[in-house]
Formats: sequence, C-alpha cells, structure tokens
Amino acid sequence: MTSQVSSPAEQADGSGGAVVGGQRAPGNPDGKEVRRLDRVIIRFAGDSGDGMQLTGDRFTSETASFGNDLSTLPNFPAEIRAPAGTLPGVSSFQLHFADHDILTPGDAPNVLVAMNPAALKANIADVPRGAEIIVNTDEFTKRPMAKVGYETSPLEDGSLAAYNLHPVPLTTLTVEALKDFGLSRKEAERSKNMFALGLLSWMYHRPTEATESFLRQKFAKKPEIAEANIVAFRAGWNFGETTEDFAVSYEVAPATQAFPTGTYRNISGNLALSYGLIAASQQADLPLYLGSYPITPASDILHELSKHKNFGVRTFQAEDEIAGIGAALGAAFGGALGVTTTSGPGVALKSETIGLAVSLELPLLIVDIQRGGPSTGLPTKTEQADLLQAMFGRNGEAPVPIVAPRTPADCFDAALDAARIALTYRTPVFLLSDGYLANGSEPWRIPEVADLPDLKVKFATDANHTLADGTEVFWPYKRDPETLARPWAVPGTPGLEHRIGGIEKQDGTGNISYDPANHDLMVRTRQAKVDGIEVPDLDIDDPDGATTLVLGWGSTYGPITAAVRRLRVAGLPVAQAHLRHLNPFPRNLGEVLERYERVVVPEMNLGQLATLIRAKYLVDAQSYNQVNGMPFKAEQLAEVFKEAIND
Repeated sequence: MTSQVSSPAEQADGSGGAVVGGQRAPGNPDGKEVRRLDRVIIRFAGDSGDGMQLTGDRFTSETASFGNDLSTLPNFPAEIRAPAGTLPGVSSFQLHFADHDILTPGDAPNVLVAMNPAALKANIADVPRGAEIIVNTDEFTKRPMAKVGYETSPLEDGSLAAYNLHPVPLTTLTVEALKDFGLSRKEAERSKNMFALGLLSWMYHRPTEATESFLRQKFAKKPEIAEANIVAFRAGWNFGETTEDFAVSYEVAPATQAFPTGTYRNISGNLALSYGLIAASQQADLPLYLGSYPITPASDILHELSKHKNFGVRTFQAEDEIAGIGAALGAAFGGALGVTTTSGPGVALKSETIGLAVSLELPLLIVDIQRGGPSTGLPTKTEQADLLQAMFGRNGEAPVPIVAPRTPADCFDAALDAARIALTYRTPVFLLSDGYLANGSEPWRIPEVADLPDLKVKFATDANHTLADGTEVFWPYKRDPETLARPWAVPGTPGLEHRIGGIEKQDGTGNISYDPANHDLMVRTRQAKVDGIEVPDLDIDDPDGATTLVLGWGSTYGPITAAVRRLRVAGLPVAQAHLRHLNPFPRNLGEVLERYERVVVPEMNLGQLATLIRAKYLVDAQSYNQVNGMPFKAEQLAEVFKEAIND
C-alpha cells in the first residue's frame, strides 16, 4: 500500500505531534521522555508467514504520510512458504526514514524487531552494538531455537549484552488482547505483526488513522477480522505507552527541506514503472498492450496494469515468455504501444522475437526487472547482471537501445523515456530495472500532466514514394532522414499493404532480399539509427575538481551517492556521474572520462559496464563488484572510493 500526502512542508502543532496531511501524529501524554532523532533505520524480521512485508509496508505508509523522506528494502524467500522457523524462511523489511534527504535503505538497522529465533540469528550480524532489539519471547522455546542452532537462549546467556534488548511476549499479549473475539489461538496469533506495528508506531510517533482505515478496507468482507487486527494494533500502541520497558519514544521530524512543494506519495519501483507506461500510452494517444508471463520480480507490473482498463490498457497473461512477447510485437504492428515484462531468464527466451522486432523496426518495450542468476538463480534477490545480455544477447547484429532507472521513483520517468525512444525511432527498447528498485519504495512527487512529454506519433496514411513511371506507392522502409525511422503503417490502411517478417528486407521497398550489399546496408542503417538516438549529455557532480570519478548505472545510484557524500564531508574530493542511457552512451561520455586520472565503476555484477567502457573508450576503469543478491552499502563503497583516491 502507499499513501498520498500533501507537500512535506508541515507545521508542528505544539503538542508533541505534528499535523500532517490532515492527521495528527499522537504525542506523549504519559510523560515519558521523547528524544528527537534526525534519522532511524528499522528492520522487521520474522518467518515468511508472519506478515513482515505487510508490517513494513504499513509502517512505511505511516511514515510517508508524516512527511519523512524514506527508502525501503524488502527481503524475502523465493519459496511461497519456506519452512517455518528456519533461516531460509526468514523474511525481513528494512525502512530508513529521516528529516532530511536520504538515498538508501541504510547500512545497518538501529532497531531490529525479531519475531522468532531464526529472525534474530539471520539478522544479528547486521545490527550494530547499542542498537535496540525487540524480540518475541514466546518463540524462544527449545524447539525453535534448536532449529537454528541455539543451544542456549540468546536472551539469557549474555550474548546480546551489547544491545538494548526488549523482550516482549508478542504472541501472548496479542492473544490476550483478542480474547473477546472468540478466535482460536492460532487465528489470534496471526495478528501479532499488528501488535508489533502498533508498538513501533508508538515508539516513533507515527500516524495511526491510515493503518486502521487500511485494515477495514482490506478485510471489508470479514469485518470481525478487521476489528481484531485493529484491536491488536491499538494494544501494541498502548503497551508501548504503559510498559516501563520502553521509557523513551522518538521523534523524527518531517523532511521539510528535502522536497520541492508538491503532492507526494510513497511509491515502489514496479508501481512507478506501471504508471509510467500508462502515462506514456496516454501521451502517445495509443492503447497500451502488455503481453507477459508471470515471473519474479516483474509480476507486479502485470498485476497493476490489469487494473487500468479505463485507460485503454490491455493485459495478456500468456502461456509462456515467447507467446507474451510475440503478442506484444503483434500489438505494436497493429498500432499499439507494445510492452512485455520479464526478468533475466525470460529475456533469454524472448531473444529471437526481440531480434524480429529489430528487423521489423517496430516500437516495443522490453522491461527486464533483473534478479540474481544464472538460470533460476536467486528469484527474490537483486542483481544488475543482464546488461551484456540486453546489449548483445541476440543472433546477428541486432542493436537495441537500453535505458536504466536509478531509483524507485525514477522508474516512472525512465518508462516515459524508453517509450519516447521506441516511438520516435521505431525500435525495440530495453528498460533495465532490478529487484532492489522494483520492491523498494520512496516518496514520489506526482507530476502535472501538462509537464509530461508529448509522445504522439503519426501513422502512415498515404503513399510515400513515386516510381520512375510516376506511380505513387508505399515503401515501408523509406526512412525519416533525421531519425532513420521507417513509417508505421497500421494494418488495413488502404494502399499501404506491405510485407513483414524476419527475412532481410530490401531497403525502401521491403521486398525480401538476399543481396549481400543490401544486407550490409540494412545492418549498418539499423546500427546508425541506434547510434543516432538523442540522449542528454552526462551530468557530472564534481564540486571539488576531483581526480577520481565514480561512474555508476541503475540502482547503484543511492549507495554511490551516499558514499560520495560521506567522503566529501571528510574533505576527500571525488566526482560522480550516473548513466541512464547505456546504448547509446551520452555523446560527452568519452570526453568526461578523459578528465579523470581514475574511474571507478561499482556494479552488482562482475564488471559488465566496466568492460564496455574499457572497450569503447580505452579507459582503464577500475571495477568494484558484488553479486551476493543484496545492494551495496554506503560505508562499504566509501572505503572503496577512499582507497582509489589515495592510490
């Protein structure tokens, strides 16, 4: 869920709370100490059936409505229901929120909520000394502890002495709070995540009205379940307010300086991308057609777009990846904005049809939400290792433009940009997001429709070529002299009948041709079309005249920027640039690279962008790589950049 709020510039109301979007963040009438913080990182962790993603999502929505800047990192097993109480079954949700501009979900949690021993053991290594740990003591019995290798209880053997430990019998307290509902113990226990959410909402003065409204809406057909969850949520809040174990609560003020004035909402990358595709179709005045096959982590786009038939969106859940892209390409031939969504394994299956789209020269968006590979790999973990597959993963010379968003909210703009290129240049376009962006979320300023780009296209309606004898005919491969795009003729237009297919076409006429010289011309023309795509020059953030440049792409933007900020605060000069367009590269990229003595390229792969940079620009780019399924940490990158600067 997401929540929409007005401008984050809110006003304190003088009672320990803040009036935010018409809601009051409750103050502390109990007289407990309230400490003000500038930022907090919270991680909810539990069994994959404990509702940690829902809990984190609701806390995120509360935080967004309060006006904080935020960034999230959901982390969950690939299995629908992993073995209960085991380390592989642990699901977590990390949220970083602040009173200022932030860029990442945070390196290490200040607060860990562990619903069972497995959650504690799987996450304790990330928790710094002195952090708060809230544990559900009801789960720390002999059998659950034995499942994860605890011979003695970590709550009693002193192993957690370095942390501020809060043992809370979450299950017992939840069952007691719901005793009047007539639920079985098992049914009542399911609400313990709402008890934990209520407790954390009290600790950080989060608004509560939106969560209660959400629960009533979610369980509208089962009002008794809705009320039970609300009671558990309120019980958690009241527990924090009355127990002596939590003597302090915390305030993180709205990020009044982080955002321009406007209307904001919390948004995930996949949702932003879905909205971007809808906006592109509306701005192009074309129906949007999605041909897709469900695959993690791209399926949410199919789910979301299927809700928007009112915008002329048609979604087709195909029987396999090949059918999905085939239908999307057919829709493009028919005059629609064709889109197919997938992840790395699906791209491999779609490669032949992508090559066909290159040959047909039709607009088509291939959305690749990258995940850990190869093969099935790590379906729910993140990676950006499909760059070379997107660049070269087809037979023959089949160039395809590549666009990569940098943040969850930027997925909206990247979708519009990819659609602009596809429609203007009549070419398939890769949009490379990844699991980190897809599932993560941040505040997004809702744009004015008037500010969106005009993407309207003109279909061919008349003959465009005159033969030597004066006959007017339609040539399907007669190109625009500026873009090299061929005309887009909707099937059924009288007089514009033409051939399509994967066999090489004659320049201009579109007739089948096996002529060597013609093939050479067509291959070079398609490459020239991609090379000539207009993309903005690369922006350089270099306030210090640095000799070291950090060059990134995609979702590494947040950790890279956070690391660069840390080094600059420490007085170390470092420049930063981030690529959205990976094919073609910005025209000034070569000149930019020549300015610096050292170029460092951090990637969540084994050096794919660095390989392209070295090959094209003969620059000795230094790779720093990570392929563990998790995003970079800012402190980790800061140390790498520091070593490069001092090298």
